[in-house]
Amino acid sequence: MVINRYEKVLPSIDVFVCTADPQVEPPLMVINTVLSLMAYSYPPEKLNVYLSDDGGSDLMFYALLEASRFSTYWLPFCKKLKIEPRSPAAYFATACEPTDDPVMANEWSSIKSTFREEERGHDIAFVQYPQQFYNITKNDIYSCSLRVTMEVEMAGLDANGGPCYIGTGCFLRRDILCGKNYSKECKIDWKKENTDRKVQEGADMLEDTCRVLASCTYEMGLKYGCAVEDVITGLAIHCRGWRSVFYNPERKGFLGVAPTTLLQTLVQYKRWSEGDFQIFLSRYCPFVYGHKMIPLKLQISYCIFVLWAPNCLATLNYAAVPSLGLLKGVPLFPKISDPWTLAFAYVITAKYTYSLGEFLWCGATFQGWWNNQRMWLYQRLTSFLFGFLDTIFKAIGLAKSGFIITAKTSEEDVSSRYEKEIMEFGANSPMFNILATVALVNLLGFVAGVKRVVLDMQNEDFNLLGLQIILCGLVVLVNLPLYQGLFFRKDNGRIPSSV
Repeated sequence: MVINRYEKVLPSIDVFVCTADPQVEPPLMVINTVLSLMAYSYPPEKLNVYLSDDGGSDLMFYALLEASRFSTYWLPFCKKLKIEPRSPAAYFATACEPTDDPVMANEWSSIKSTFREEERGHDIAFVQYPQQFYNITKNDIYSCSLRVTMEVEMAGLDANGGPCYIGTGCFLRRDILCGKNYSKECKIDWKKENTDRKVQEGADMLEDTCRVLASCTYEMGLKYGCAVEDVITGLAIHCRGWRSVFYNPERKGFLGVAPTTLLQTLVQYKRWSEGDFQIFLSRYCPFVYGHKMIPLKLQISYCIFVLWAPNCLATLNYAAVPSLGLLKGVPLFPKISDPWTLAFAYVITAKYTYSLGEFLWCGATFQGWWNNQRMWLYQRLTSFLFGFLDTIFKAIGLAKSGFIITAKTSEEDVSSRYEKEIMEFGANSPMFNILATVALVNLLGFVAGVKRVVLDMQNEDFNLLGLQIILCGLVVLVNLPLYQGLFFRKDNGRIPSSV
């Protein structure tokens, strides 16, 4: 075990657990996270776990107090029996008796060896794990697993200079987070630092240090002022010469809770796209802030995410205008018999064939890929559109920045529908107004187009409007769950009549 061989030379690490609202992030869930962190196979005197509660909840404080008492029983139990997983709730829900897990052997040793590596480890600022969730359904109805993003795009960023910091599941060097620049002479000798460190401090000195830390009279590390301060922080670290690496072990290192309703998912993507687009319009734009500081290929890689929001314009155009053209019989694309149709067919076929292959390679299902296509359409029509507009309004002073926490709990009937992979619409939201409008316009356009083709005895209308009819037909097909929520469902998850 690495813990036995290198215990004296392992660096001290700080682990932060952040929460803000006990209603959407239940104390029991937070405390289970804290207890699992405290049970890490790491020297306890070098492991510091912090709970940051922005809501200042008395309930959270009481839960932490109870957890501290329970930890006196739980931590020895974990170490004695070497149980996995080390979250009490997860363990007692899945394990009948303590068992050893052979996959556990190399995980912590891999992350520690990355930081200690003599030849290349000194320029690594942080190690980023993928963001993964434990409540994803088989076909991932809301496409929350981020499979392609985490397994393909983040690996691509790793090859281009390092993945971006996504704010969770990450190990950072403390001094790098505080603004240290990279230089070839900058080599941290963990053995010397840990040998020279004074581990015995008086109670008065420790109390004074804690008061300074809790006073919050200074701010260092993360770059605030944006909904995605983690991405800016990672970009700034890269621009100071540091490198990051992506680590995706077979056993999932960090597990979160994915949204269980459509609205929660869209709101989360709205925050991400809005914050990313703010970066593009600010002095932290990768092409400006990263000019001559990071490779061009890494600048372009960052733009995959910071330009999410403007995608709404093209998607809105393709999702709405062709159907309106069908209602009036106005052709917008080349004729079926036109050679230019081959160009459209090639691009569409190549794009979606590659997308499907990529998705299946990541271990997903065909139905999961289809759900992913639906969610990308919904996100671009709503989340990215609202994120784009809010960013523009804030830039000209018509709105202020806000932060919305994604709920971590759901009602029993909502959870039941989520597990059955039935889409949840049961909320009155402007986002659903847009989705319903686009779906209905495409349905009407598709019916009008098919009617024209059926009544046309010379088949000239299909030659003129064929591509538009196919496009509207695909939009109608991808919106089948929405039509069910509009017209057929009677449960609380249907689309409200006001929409």
